[in-house]
Amino acid sequence: MPDPNDKNPLNVPGNYYNDLSCIDCDMCRDLAPEFFMRDEEEGLTYVWRQPLTATEIAKAEEARLACPSETIGNDG
Repeated sequence: MPDPNDKNPLNVPGNYYNDLSCIDCDMCRDLAPEFFMRDEEEGLTYVWRQPLTATEIAKAEEARLACPSETIGNDG
C-alpha cells in the first residue's frame, strides 16, 4: 500500500504519486510513460505529469493497479 507520508519529492502536485519504496521495475513507465518517469540518480519512479482526462485517469489507474510493489497512490 502506498505511503502518503513517504511520497517521492519529485512527484508533481496532484492526486497521483509514487512513494519512496518503489522497486524500479518499469511496470508503470511501460504502461503509462506520459505520467511516470525514472529518476536516474535515485533509481526510483515519480509522477512527472498528472492525468487530466477520463482516458488518462484510466491509464494511470491501470498502472497503479499493476504496480507489484503497490507504491503508486491516488489521493483522489
